[in-house]
Amino acid sequence: MFKKILIANRGEIACRVIKTARKMGIQTVAIYSDADRNALHVKMADEAVHIGPSPANQSYIVIDKVMQAIKDTGAEAVHPGYGFLSENPKFADALEAAGVAFIGPPKGAIEAMGDKITSKKIAQDANVSTVPGYMGLIEDADEAVKISNEIGYPVMIKASAGGGGKGMRIAWNDDEAREGFQSSKNEAANSFGDDRIFIEKFVTQPRHIEIQVLCDSHGNAVYLHERECSIQRRNQKVIEEAPSPFLDEATRKAMGEQSCALAQAVGYTSAGTVEFIVDGERNFYFLEMNTRLQVEHPVTELITGVDLVEQMIRVAAGEKLPFAQSDLKINGWAMESRLYAEDPYRNFLPSIGRLTRYRPPVEIAAGPLAETGKWHEADAPVGQNAVRNDTGVYEGGEISMYYDPMIAKLCTWAPDRAAAIEEMRLALDGFELEGIGHNLPFLAAVYDHEKFINGDMTTAFIEEEYPEGFEGVTLDAAECERVAAAAAAMHRVAEIRRTRVSGRMDNHERHVGEDWVVTLQGDSHDIKIKADHNGADVHVGDRALRVEGDWAPGQPLARMTVDGSPLVMKIGKISGGFRVRYRGADVKVHVRTPRQAELAALMPEKLPPDTSKQLLCPMPGLIVKIDVAEGDEVQEGQALCTVEAMKMENILRAERKGVVKKINAGPGDSLAVDDVIMEFE
Repeated sequence: MFKKILIANRGEIACRVIKTARKMGIQTVAIYSDADRNALHVKMADEAVHIGPSPANQSYIVIDKVMQAIKDTGAEAVHPGYGFLSENPKFADALEAAGVAFIGPPKGAIEAMGDKITSKKIAQDANVSTVPGYMGLIEDADEAVKISNEIGYPVMIKASAGGGGKGMRIAWNDDEAREGFQSSKNEAANSFGDDRIFIEKFVTQPRHIEIQVLCDSHGNAVYLHERECSIQRRNQKVIEEAPSPFLDEATRKAMGEQSCALAQAVGYTSAGTVEFIVDGERNFYFLEMNTRLQVEHPVTELITGVDLVEQMIRVAAGEKLPFAQSDLKINGWAMESRLYAEDPYRNFLPSIGRLTRYRPPVEIAAGPLAETGKWHEADAPVGQNAVRNDTGVYEGGEISMYYDPMIAKLCTWAPDRAAAIEEMRLALDGFELEGIGHNLPFLAAVYDHEKFINGDMTTAFIEEEYPEGFEGVTLDAAECERVAAAAAAMHRVAEIRRTRVSGRMDNHERHVGEDWVVTLQGDSHDIKIKADHNGADVHVGDRALRVEGDWAPGQPLARMTVDGSPLVMKIGKISGGFRVRYRGADVKVHVRTPRQAELAALMPEKLPPDTSKQLLCPMPGLIVKIDVAEGDEVQEGQALCTVEAMKMENILRAERKGVVKKINAGPGDSLAVDDVIMEFE
């Protein structure tokens, strides 16, 4: 077994690999750029080597710099994580030449399956059903439009070396094909150093289901069942689960066996993933093979008890797989939520800044997994269900503009799907994160969505269910009453505390009453409270609720129970009440005496400023291109400019017809959130 491995990656996946290596008694070497000097993976590793400036193309994906770090530290093997150099055959070549083990597949398998164009041809030759498309190289935008018309719109434009949703665009017409081709090409060149593009038919109403495979160098191959990855935004997975609520045993077996056969056909070793599009009749079509560890591997680990990183290391060291296909059963259900530094209220645009508060829920190892599951911390408490958080950040750390915006992967496990979803809801409610825009509210909304609960989703779920973007959640009447009851009980505690302030005048004691009016979401609730030492009986109108909990004024998290059901809320202070964030809703809750409520109803409402005649920068980023000039008349939907942030190009479009009055920024300018790019007459 290796004594020292270098992790050619950063963030949460580097931390994830370090945990398993530490458990195996293997020393670790981290590499880091300027931006990651104080990163968590640097602190966790036994050694750390600086490899260059912040941009990835000057540090993490510069093979010579990584090889020098390997030489300087004497690392015997390299785990590439995902992204960066994980599927780069030149890197595998360099490692082989240096006599360093690559914790991944052989170079030939990377070349054959890691390249989307080549892998499609191999799959077709092996009689694997594939999605119609054009596998040749496409020279320019005009050729892209011609091919798109031959295939038939809609089409998917993809980077051959792509991954993580980068370098991918859907085109529904010639203009979008031309525009998408150029953007995909640019993103691919910046992210992967490879701008080759191909086009395939975009299958409508599809599910994205993938099979995890594991192969050793002794001819053994197994599949560790499937992952449902249909909840995607901009072709990037947001929520994954294992197993899929859609597959039956026969389809699962067929997909698994076909995946293993495909892997063995190219001499594959290590962990890999075969991705499929599955239609409503459970017909499946090969999409691609990812010759690396997947972001969503934790859900597979949770339902199988197999540490995939450990098996990758053991396979790279020449060991045989310790199990056969018949040993790999599905145990329970697992969910994964990708927590991104993206603001859902700004169309999920990237957000950067300092994490002023970062308090994930406590990790818990479930009883059934505690014996076999090796993914959790040794001191994790054991419970009926499991909570796991794979992360690469910490409170006080910064989210950089240079890398992927993922903050953490929050996972839950339970004996069945409904329980795993409920455990995830509670975990999301209790995840404290401040300082940047993030998608916690959106994730919470999805888990409460009827289609998701029923398992009735496709890759178009987010586009179909949130066509105008995410605008928050409106709590239903029953939840409003629960929140109102809890807020009234909390307000009473705060009021009693205020009556005990020292320095009061004698005979001027203030008594806290029982009658209150709680206003939220535009509705008022008449409330009467009868409190005791253990909690309070709260009457919300005609409904009686028992409220108990652990909260003191100033605490940002309230863990309550209302009639025995958990209620976990993030609490902020506002004048006369609380800012409550719960299950995707962000509401102001005012708690007033009946007389105060009468007077508050007479107060005028402050209106926000009018920015309808301005184009504001929606996220920190770099202006790549300005598409209009002062005096130009623009139409609704017309491209105005392109902003690059976190390796993604974002095209900003006109919301309505107008005339450009003034342009305040140009190509190369670095802008902050809400900087005015241009003004309209």
